[in-house]
Amino acid sequence: MFECVINISEGTRLDVLDVLRRAAGESFCDLHHDQHHNRSVFTLINDVVPLMSDVQNFITACFSHLTLEHHHGVHPRFGVVDVVPFVPLGNETTERAIELRNEMGQWISVHFGVPTFFYGGADATLPQVRKNAFRSLAPSTGPAEPSPSRGAVAVGARDVLLAWNIWLANTTLERAKEIAAQVRSANVRTLGLQVGDFVQVSCNLISPLTDGPGDVAKKVTALLEGSEALDHCELVGLSPRAVLENEDRATWQYLGLSDETTIEARISLRINQPVRDAQ
Repeated sequence: MFECVINISEGTRLDVLDVLRRAAGESFCDLHHDQHHNRSVFTLINDVVPLMSDVQNFITACFSHLTLEHHHGVHPRFGVVDVVPFVPLGNETTERAIELRNEMGQWISVHFGVPTFFYGGADATLPQVRKNAFRSLAPSTGPAEPSPSRGAVAVGARDVLLAWNIWLANTTLERAKEIAAQVRSANVRTLGLQVGDFVQVSCNLISPLTDGPGDVAKKVTALLEGSEALDHCELVGLSPRAVLENEDRATWQYLGLSDETTIEARISLRINQPVRDAQ
């Protein structure tokens, strides 16, 4: 079984998101959307054959309904379908995830004429793709230039990570960027972003059992000055249950974690009854 956590450049039009959710088929497990980022994260989980079919149907629907030409949002992006990582679960392997990545990247470029960049394994990291795409880094497959309306796609193979945000009050974007830089490490990728009336330290926790949300929240809190405050924390997508078990249960709500938003709970929900939107 694999997880595929697809990030798309649309987070405001709920009617369109509903169409895309239905296109994700039986593999759909979760949707997180944000109007300020103008971005959504769809989590699909299934065995290989139905997952690949549902991912292809979902991407086809995205390219039919979305365009970059008038897109605005605070989160960096370079494609309508921005990021498509394959994540091995259970006894599946990274090597098999790389095979699925390569197959999907080839399919995207052949069917839609969109350049794709591979990341993970021996290839570039996702931050390296974002920084160097179409400069020092050529597409892995497809055209040499981005599509004006569809952009490009980063297709990856990676281990489970935690996409997780800290919302700050009574501070500035400059301070959020400073704080993000100070807590950034090999295991903690961060950005400082303006999100409405708040600022945000947006995090990808690459090894959440080593550097977990509780650790990062403590580091951020220790850097706050004066009236600056940690307003709340937000999980984007799903979390492995092991991450919760690694944190004090009394802190779960503070950290934006719950049993209901674990990978294990959503797999069980998908198998046993019709899925529902996490929002």
